[in-house]
Amino acid sequence: MASQVLKRSLSLSAVARSGQLVKVPIQTHGIEGRYASALYSAAHKQNKLEQVDKDLQTVKGIFEQNKKFKDFVLDPTLKAAKKKQVLQEITAALGTSQETRNFLTLLAENGRLSKLAAVVSSFESIMRAHRGELFVQVTTAEPLTKGNESALSDVLAQFTKKGQKVTVTYQVKPTILGGLIVNIGDKYVDLSIASKIKKYKEAIASAI
Repeated sequence: MASQVLKRSLSLSAVARSGQLVKVPIQTHGIEGRYASALYSAAHKQNKLEQVDKDLQTVKGIFEQNKKFKDFVLDPTLKAAKKKQVLQEITAALGTSQETRNFLTLLAENGRLSKLAAVVSSFESIMRAHRGELFVQVTTAEPLTKGNESALSDVLAQFTKKGQKVTVTYQVKPTILGGLIVNIGDKYVDLSIASKIKKYKEAIASAI
């Protein structure tokens, strides 16, 4: 019975009709954002947010470190019933909460298990906002010098609230060619050269 209730609460169509979800602290995007928001609402109502967050971190670790599990999650040829069965066995062995177990099997049933990593990432963003934390991800074409990192941190500090915990991570992505991309919470700023080139190409194409 509890499983059916959770499934109904996580049904995207039912969510859209009922409007009874607990409001998430930040805006989420895409299918993964909608699933993550629904999970946040369900876990919040059951006072299981921290447990569900811990469960998902465990599953995320297995996904990243165990190739067999990752291949299973991403395999498009496996039937939903098979994925559901395997997930029930895995979550039972891990001792996850019922909310997490129901949610993961729901992803399998709806053919969305391939979105697992994206859903977990979206849920992490929601939980950081729930705790009053600000997560910033900076993407550059090449590693920043310590001086540039320090200067960027000073700029970011101007946009944070007093006493707010800020976590800044840096990643290198040569395909952006230059400049930088900054994700601040649920906001996105693209200052990359690749983005500018794309805009130039679109402008030229529309003019020809």
